[in-house]
Order: sequence, then structure tokens, then C-alpha cells
Amino acid sequence: MSAASSADTPSTDRPVVTRFAPSPTGYLHIGGARTALFNWLYARGRGGRFLLRIEDTDRARSTPEATAAILKGLAWLGLDHDGEVVSQFEGAARHAEVVNELLAKGQAYKCFSTQEEIEAFREAARAEGRSTLFRSPWRDADPATHPDAPYVIRLRTAEDGETVINDEVQGRVAIRNDQLDDMILLRSDGTPVYMLAVVVDDHDMGVTHVIRGDDHLNNAARQMGIYTAMGWPLPVYAHIPLIHGPDGKKLSKRHGALGVDEYQKIGYPAAGMRNYLARLGWSHGDDEFFTDEQAMEWFDLGGIGKAPARLDFKKLDHVCGQHIAAADDAALLHEIEAFLDVTDQPALDATQRDGLTRGMYCLKERAKTIPELLEKAEFVLAKAPLQPDEKAQKALDDVSRGILATLTPQLQSASWSRDELEGLMAAFAEAQGTKFGKLAAPLRAALAGRAVTPSVFDMMLVLGKEETILRIEQAATPAAS
Repeated sequence: MSAASSADTPSTDRPVVTRFAPSPTGYLHIGGARTALFNWLYARGRGGRFLLRIEDTDRARSTPEATAAILKGLAWLGLDHDGEVVSQFEGAARHAEVVNELLAKGQAYKCFSTQEEIEAFREAARAEGRSTLFRSPWRDADPATHPDAPYVIRLRTAEDGETVINDEVQGRVAIRNDQLDDMILLRSDGTPVYMLAVVVDDHDMGVTHVIRGDDHLNNAARQMGIYTAMGWPLPVYAHIPLIHGPDGKKLSKRHGALGVDEYQKIGYPAAGMRNYLARLGWSHGDDEFFTDEQAMEWFDLGGIGKAPARLDFKKLDHVCGQHIAAADDAALLHEIEAFLDVTDQPALDATQRDGLTRGMYCLKERAKTIPELLEKAEFVLAKAPLQPDEKAQKALDDVSRGILATLTPQLQSASWSRDELEGLMAAFAEAQGTKFGKLAAPLRAALAGRAVTPSVFDMMLVLGKEETILRIEQAATPAAS
């Protein structure tokens, strides 16, 4: 391919189509999830289409379980795709068809060089200090001289000039064509290579924007050769930096969770993950917290930085806490139930669901994860009679039990509103010659069996009059100890 010309300029007047194309060899990596999110936001914000392709040409490593894990991870994140999931492996016949077309056009050729011959060339080149880039002797050979032997089919790459990638993130990237080999398109067994399949699939799926990790940047130069040889319009490229750990090194297991499924099991809300991942390498002014609708409206390729983003769990906690606080109660309850399911915990019964729904207003404030919210909700999830923990047990001494026993009749005649309960408690504390703060500990122990809980009044309102009085009565008797 010669130096990029106007004919090589990506067309941007087509309806936006993006894609996420993971390899099904394991879980959905957090970096892959961010790539999917960027593609999803870009398409959704422009009324375009977001497609999903499973690049399963590596049959030895691709598994149905990994595909299922990827689909499950995307579903949890809320990244819905358009149309059916495309299997790259199933398009092998179409990939080969394109190669035969290139062969007929003279844009590809048969190469009969064996692996032994190629390796011998490279060894000699290394010994002599020459470039090890292999140039096939069959590139311009007369077909009449072709032997009856196995061959691969290679792309005929330009030997001079340069290939220019006008990348939306990396800027102008120029690669000399004499540094690009004639890459193999079809192996000797007739199977297509990944680099070919990606281009054919992207073209056939109508992909207009290829947004992917910058580890694919060098691949773009080689893939552009296929687009040009076929006379196809180039997509817009945007190669995004990878995610690094807090120490600035490539993300690995030592940094903690890598798979999206692990973040769900930790208890981060999906909306918080979307918000945090969007900000991981992309920015819109100083905005840190935003909704999906705002992200779709604001997201653009120009806001993506060139430097690797660093995973910061404190920021993730903070953003997720904001999303839990702002979440719709019904949606949050659904996410809690999904969390309990993936962590193999007992499902909520009808009473617990009802209690959580009533108490959500006082539970979701200042909870950064779902386990933190459930910890605060223990008072409404637990069944009477409660078994107080060690700290709560200490608050239920004989004096405190006597006070609780005295309080119960007054609660029975109270109307169940915050104002009346606060007034009643203030008057009761004064009558006892103390302050309400002194009554709070035994009340927490009675209502929740814990020393750290939401406010006493919130618990009383959520539990209701009957359950509140029952728990205080049980705590006031020695049998509760």
C-alpha cells in the first residue's frame, strides 16, 4: 500500500456502528469491559448501533464457558448490543472468499516457502545484522513455476512509501511500508488468520468506528492494507491506552480484581462501575459523577487521553457510593438480589424484600457497596428473637432492660410518626433523668442486635409499631440475654 491518500480517508458520514470483539478464552477482563463501554457509549450517544462479535477462531483456547462469562458480564454492566452475537469462526468461508478475490485481483499471492526456509533466512539475517523481515521469493513468481506443494496466501504489501493511521486518540501515526511484511491471509490448511477475519467481519458488519486497546495499533497498519486492496472504506480508528494498576504497572492479579464478575461479587453497583470505567481514561471537564444519559451525551473520542489510566479503588468506592445513594429503590433491590445470587447467599423472602423497600431511604446513604448496605440493613433482614452480638449484649444490662420495660407501654399508645416518636423519647429520657443518647445503645441492641445501626427512629419507622414493640419486649427480659 502506498502512502495514505484522500481515498484512504475514513468515511464519517455513515450511521455510527461500533463493535466489541472479545476472544472467549476466559472471563471478561476489566479492560475489555471498558472497551465495550466506550463503544457502547459512542454508538448509543449518536443513535448508532453497538454490535457484539465473539472472536473464536482460536479453537484450542475458545470455550463456550468463556463466551457465557463474557455475555453475563456485559449483561450485568447493562451494555446491551444490537442484533445477534456474531461468531467469527462461523464466517471462515466468507473470509476465504475475500482472499480468493484478492488473489484474482493480484493483491495477494501464493507463497510456497516452508517454515524451515523462512527460519533459515531469519537466522542468516540475524547473523549478518540485516532485517529479519521476510520477503517471499514467490511474490512475483510466474504461476507456471509454482510447484505442487502446500502454500499459504499472502497479502501483497507496498514496499515503499508509508501507511498513515489517522487515529482519533493517538493522532497521526506513520509506519514505513518497508517495515511491514506480506502477511499471511490463508494458512496452508486453508483456514483464515485472525488479522484477515477482523477486517472482513468489520466490513461486513458495517462497522464505522473501531475503538479498541492501543495494543492493536500496529495491527491497524496491516489491516488497512486489506481495506485498501479490497477498495473498502476505512473505519475511524481510536486506539485507547490500557489500564494500569495504582503503581503505574500493567494491570495484573497482584492489583486485585481483574474480571468483571469479581467486581459484581465484591458488591459494586453496575451504574457505579459504568461511571467509574467511563472516567478511566476519558474526561468531560471536571465531572466525576454522572448518569448514563449524561455519559451518552458527553462521550467523545477527543476526550480520551493518551496516557494509561490508573485503577484507583478509593475513587471507585466513592463513585459507587454516590450511585447507590442516587439509585432508584426498585432497581437497587433488583441489584441486591442479583448480588445475593452470584455470591450464593440465601434469597430474600417477601418480608425481607418489603422491609428493604421501606428502609431503602435510610440504608443507601453512605454505603459504597452492596455488602455495606446489607450490613446496615441487618435490622430489617434479621428475624426475631434477635441474637445480639457481643457489643450489643453489653448494652443490655439489668438497668437497660428495666428502662426498656418501662418504655414499652408508652410506645403502645404512640402514633407512629417521626415527630411523635422523637418527642416521646425526649420526654421519656428526661423522666429517666438522662439524655436520649444514653438510651440509644440499648435501643440499637434491642432493634438490631448490633451496636452500629441506622438511626433508632429510622429503624422504628421501618420495622413498624408491632415489630418494634415485640423486639423491645424480647430484649427487656432476661431470656433475651
